[in-house]
Order: sequence, then C-alpha cells, then structure tokens
Amino acid sequence: MLADFYMMADKTDDDDGDVGVVLETTPKTKRPPLYKVLILNDDFTPMEFVVMVLERFFGMTSAQSYELMLIVHKKGVAVVGVYSHEIAETKVAQVMDYAQRHQHPLQCTMEKE
Repeated sequence: MLADFYMMADKTDDDDGDVGVVLETTPKTKRPPLYKVLILNDDFTPMEFVVMVLERFFGMTSAQSYELMLIVHKKGVAVVGVYSHEIAETKVAQVMDYAQRHQHPLQCTMEKE
C-alpha cells in the first residue's frame, strides 16, 4: 500500500519543490446494526407453547427449542436470535400476534446488540 502511495506522488512545477499527493478514497460502508430478539418468562404461558413458538418462528429443532425454553424459564429471559432491524421487528410482531391470538401473555422484545 505504501508503494501505491509513493507511485501516486506527483511533483508540481512550482519552484518551492512541494510534492502533491493524489489520494483515491473509497467510501466505507458501515454494516447496519443488529438487534437481539428476546423472549421473556411469565408465570402463565405453558412451556409447550414457548417451545412451539421457538420452532415455528425461529426455525429451531425440538431439542434446541426445549433447551432455550428452559433457559427462559430459569433466567427469566433469553436471546432467541440476532437479526437486522426489519427482521427482528417482524419476528417480535409475529410472536406477539401469535401469543395474543392464543390468549397467552408471552412477551417478545428486541434490543440493539
């Protein structure tokens, strides 16, 4: 990279001997922030329903869903996935809608990673 820098150096025709440098800049694109989707524990939603939600909306196997449901049950909250803002928002809305339609108080939220 230094070789490129020196190759781009160009002497000016001025008498003062200054050296002009041509720099090519490439715009740096920043990755969009990611968001964690969280499932919160409550005392009313059946464990089987939480397992079903994890399988249905997060593509987990039965074993993965059961293990994560136990983490939610014991710790009160668990991260179930990390997504772009739009996908995280959609997952939260789907889970909340599904829980509400089945009359369960299950809570699902998202927060910036």
